[in-house]
Amino acid sequence: MYEVFYGFKEKPFSMLPDPGFLFLSKKHQAALTLLEYGLLNHVGFCIISGEAGAGKTTILRALLERVPEDVTVGLITNTHQSFGGLLDWILSAFDLHQPNLSHVEMHQIFMEYLIEEYANNRTVLLIIDEAQNMKPDTLEELRMLSNVNSEKDQLMQVVLAGQPTLKDTLRTPELMQFAQRIAVDYHLETLSLKETCGYIQHRLLTAGAKKDVFTPAACERIHNYSGGTPRLINLLCETVLVYGFADQLDMIDVDLVDEMV
Repeated sequence: MYEVFYGFKEKPFSMLPDPGFLFLSKKHQAALTLLEYGLLNHVGFCIISGEAGAGKTTILRALLERVPEDVTVGLITNTHQSFGGLLDWILSAFDLHQPNLSHVEMHQIFMEYLIEEYANNRTVLLIIDEAQNMKPDTLEELRMLSNVNSEKDQLMQVVLAGQPTLKDTLRTPELMQFAQRIAVDYHLETLSLKETCGYIQHRLLTAGAKKDVFTPAACERIHNYSGGTPRLINLLCETVLVYGFADQLDMIDVDLVDEMV
């Protein structure tokens, strides 16, 4: 609707986690670099935490685009208990699930799969998003599954991304052995005022903008309202662009942001 009016090729503030729009602030660059380091060095567990909307899923999508060809990836995006147990999730993530399998059969199928992939010189990477929903006994089961190693190599690497309650769970005494296996642990903070302004400008340019659309004061006000959380920045910017288009305003200023909020 407003794309043509403002000269965009696409919507700059979609709520979808599109890695093509990833703004590499120092915080996001650090998170992505640490994940790549973990994969390169075949570590057991990598943890990325952050508040809802901080950009964790977008970083995971960017990581997937950088994974080498000799890595087999399984992605779990919903860990709600109603979707079954851990092995159900994992087998589905690697297209190994079969109906009416017992727990022992599922375990055997996955162990054989890990060994086969290793024999073919492939690394198995399991990525679990929204991992804050995982209970301690499920995390401990995951640790036990990852214990299958060769003499030199880790047969399965695991990346967990979740909200801060994930780290609270991992600090509990029953998960001490799990915590000792974590090689990368990074908390993704919200964006500063300067980063928020850069984030808005980056997404506008990526969408095809040829001129300034938001005044500096408008960007600052959006930062104040959003607290620097990327998802909230997107929501505010998307809505204010609709308002701006409705009023046929070439430039989004602070007054329009206040009115919209």
